[in-house]
Amino acid sequence: MKRAGVFICWCGQNIAGTVDVAAVREAAAALPGVVHAQDYQYMCSEPGQELIKAASAAHRLDAVVVAACSPAMHETTFRRLVAGCGLNEHQCEIANIREQCSWVHPRGAEATAKAKAIVASMVAKALRDEPLAPISVPVSRRALVIGAGISGMQAALEIAAGGYEVALVEREPYIGGHMTQLSETFPTLDCSQCILTPKTAEVGRHPRIELLVNSKVTALEGYVGNFRATIKRTPAYVDWSKCTGCGLCEEKCPTKLASAFERGLGRTKAISIPFPQAVPHKPTIAAEHCQYLRSGKCGICAKVCPVGAIDFQQGEETVRRDVGAVVVATGYDLFPAAKVGEYGYGELPDVIDGLAFERLNSASGPTSGQIKRPSDGKVPKEVVFIQCVGSRDAEKGYPYCSKICCMYTAKHARLYKHKVHAGQAYVFYMDVRAGGKGYEEFVQRAQEEDGAIYLRGRVAKVFQEGDKVMVWGADTLTGAKVEVAADMVVLATAITPAAGAKDLAQLLKVGTDQYGFFNEAHPKLRPVESLTRGLYLTGCCQAPKDIPDAVSQAGSAASKVLGLFAGKELQHPPTVVRVISEVCQGCGLCVEACAYQARELDTRRKVAVVKEVLCQGCGACAVACPSGATEHKNYAKGQVLSMIDAIQ
Repeated sequence: MKRAGVFICWCGQNIAGTVDVAAVREAAAALPGVVHAQDYQYMCSEPGQELIKAASAAHRLDAVVVAACSPAMHETTFRRLVAGCGLNEHQCEIANIREQCSWVHPRGAEATAKAKAIVASMVAKALRDEPLAPISVPVSRRALVIGAGISGMQAALEIAAGGYEVALVEREPYIGGHMTQLSETFPTLDCSQCILTPKTAEVGRHPRIELLVNSKVTALEGYVGNFRATIKRTPAYVDWSKCTGCGLCEEKCPTKLASAFERGLGRTKAISIPFPQAVPHKPTIAAEHCQYLRSGKCGICAKVCPVGAIDFQQGEETVRRDVGAVVVATGYDLFPAAKVGEYGYGELPDVIDGLAFERLNSASGPTSGQIKRPSDGKVPKEVVFIQCVGSRDAEKGYPYCSKICCMYTAKHARLYKHKVHAGQAYVFYMDVRAGGKGYEEFVQRAQEEDGAIYLRGRVAKVFQEGDKVMVWGADTLTGAKVEVAADMVVLATAITPAAGAKDLAQLLKVGTDQYGFFNEAHPKLRPVESLTRGLYLTGCCQAPKDIPDAVSQAGSAASKVLGLFAGKELQHPPTVVRVISEVCQGCGLCVEACAYQARELDTRRKVAVVKEVLCQGCGACAVACPSGATEHKNYAKGQVLSMIDAIQ
């Protein structure tokens, strides 16, 4: 018979304030197989761990049960401790009597009784646990970074600086993400391109970074340390190895169209380089607008190209890369402001979103940095900025705060005043959220130095009247109705997940929240990790955030990758499933049920086989198995039944 020790934590008053810890200790001491039971105020502390270490030696323990908080918090802590005591780490179990007991019950006999039952069930399990050894797997020391905005670039650069190769995949034909569209950044009003261009240039020329633009990941197979990514590259119809980026093809192209990069405020050509500082500085042909690709006519770009770089026969390319870790940095898109019909976006030409206003401010933008109305090119004398368009609006499906809108609206108000000295900026807001170093002071300067008038309240209606855009709203602080005859209206729209984020999450087998942002493994303790080991998150793919936060998170994700690559092998958790071959009928239902491709059918022996390094121990195969041939290590049916018996 194994000898078990039970150690009950007070967790300050988190547990002891609700549960009678002494009574739980006494009940645990009376359980079969328990030779020692002890309680302590903070079992995770160094003195608490020393108690476990001393008791393990004194009572020759074979199994340890720690009744405390969630296993997500300290299971690793206690398992490493018992391993140091000479036990197998998988013979240590955590009885969660905090989140699953004390936190969800009022103080009383019921909470204590439940704590006793939880402890009894985990003792029953621990006594049947078998010692397990980790599974060693080799590591492919190359990283895949999906998304080349500021966060993805930073992660790629830091991994590459650590000496490892990086495949950086970007769906656009250039890198830099939305930051390339900004004019200045808050709270210092640095020129966006001035601080971004050194980064893009470094990424473009780094010997250990393979830049795959115009590309997207279409499949990811394998497991941590040994992923295989399939990447599809959309043809640019230009041989970039020959192209010098002279721009002659764009100059001579007769097809003009609205520029998505300029948010529809400027024009571009069917073949173009999106902006002057683009990396790679090579043109791409928009196939849906190219007259030659659509009808076989034109072809002027090919005729004028001095190096013969135009290649209309270029096709889609598929490349595969073996990688050990994946960093997701897919960024964000903007809430479609047209869904807020009362603001007239898409119908009134002088109602634009914040990113369009950035392009008006930019020296490389459609107006060369001059603030002009889209409708007639006149300088607007009064501009209304409306915050929380889509954000914090449950009816529109985005009740969360987009975090950066208060700050970039204050930035817009200040930049407008710097260029239109006689102009007046009005800001309609719900409340100002300026959480960051120097942020609150920045908003105050917009009001005190630049004269922006802040009006607390919602805008009810925006409509055209003559050459003015009428804004009807209310100031909830004074109770007065507000009517502004504006020349231009700028909407601060919600930050939403990038297009295709949910599809990518399914492909990567990473969870998302109800809005489509990628879920982290733990919001406090594992904020850049996903629940799929080897996949890390950074930037706005996880939640709205500003540039400093995105860059900081990129560094954190990169450090996780570098830690993963530090050894030649990885230790895969051994708590996976196994197949009892004598019972297996070879029906293959478990193979279909496995979401991780961790099972296959041995057609010769007619039994299912587990690929342990792929198995995540989810149990779906065990549920699907009609013959009961699948068994989870240390969660065998006999163990589970003994746990049920212990609480009855």
